[in-house]
Amino acid sequence: MEYRKLGNSGLKVPLLSMGTGTFGGTNEFFGRWGKTGVKEASRLIDLCLDRGVNFFDTANVYSQGDSESILGAALAGKRQHSLISTKATFQMGDEPNDRGASRYHLMNALEASLRRLKTDYIDLYIMHGFDSSTPIDETLRVLDTMVQNGKVRYIGCSNFAAWQLMKSLSISERLNLEKYIVYQGYYSLIGRDYDQELMPLIKDQALGLMVWSPLGWGRLTGKIKRNQPLGEGRIKSGGDIGSPPVDDELVYNVVDVLDRIAKEIDKSIPQVAINWLLQQDTVSNVVVGARNEKQLLSNLDAVGWKLSDEHLNQLNEISRQLLIYPHWVGDR
Repeated sequence: MEYRKLGNSGLKVPLLSMGTGTFGGTNEFFGRWGKTGVKEASRLIDLCLDRGVNFFDTANVYSQGDSESILGAALAGKRQHSLISTKATFQMGDEPNDRGASRYHLMNALEASLRRLKTDYIDLYIMHGFDSSTPIDETLRVLDTMVQNGKVRYIGCSNFAAWQLMKSLSISERLNLEKYIVYQGYYSLIGRDYDQELMPLIKDQALGLMVWSPLGWGRLTGKIKRNQPLGEGRIKSGGDIGSPPVDDELVYNVVDVLDRIAKEIDKSIPQVAINWLLQQDTVSNVVVGARNEKQLLSNLDAVGWKLSDEHLNQLNEISRQLLIYPHWVGDR
């Protein structure tokens, strides 16, 4: 397994990390993703560790804490060999302060995550979304305190707009507070919005990207192809609820090229899609999920080789998106 620095830090992480959104599945939304229990989770984690994948990504909102609890139980006796990232800000209860990035909520959220994960510290603590109702400096000050207290090693953010990320970095620099080292964001061959605003910013500020949903909410698994019935899987079970709208023709066009390349090099469609991501600017890590052992092993085989320049160009061209304003104006 190849390792890269995680964004603007000295922390080395594997190219792939394992996402645990399928752990638990104890509510309707996450139940569509998967319902992995402790026994199966332990097996999947052992397979990851055997392949050099020691980085596990979760969030407190995944099955309302059950994903963290299962990950914590499955990592019993293995914590010292593992890296954990978890997230906070989204709704975790019915009270007014059970969400957001306030000092009150984040301090409570961190302690709850530590208990569920059965650990004394979080390697990477990620703000799951931007909280416009809380002053940015309040959020950054409490994150800085968490790092100073040793309960958090590094901080990151997810799902921020480019201006929200840049303003946060600027405030951290001005107040001499801990800075976000990595951005966790959606990026795939059928979702390349990241290229236009976020990637240039992250490259300029020397951050890194952790990619979530590299297979486009299950649309690039190979189960969706032109002129064939939809196969069993996440999309058919309703697991794409909450995903951005995607033009069917774009999906078919991209999958056509993925399928052709996969056959030429004896790889699978998901492996080619993930490998393309690993060769894009700013990508530090790709978070891969799996409902079962077969899916996990297949995803782990997306590393150890590289697509040719010709194949990269073909995928770049078929997935290219129209530029938004003002990017289409160009340099003057």
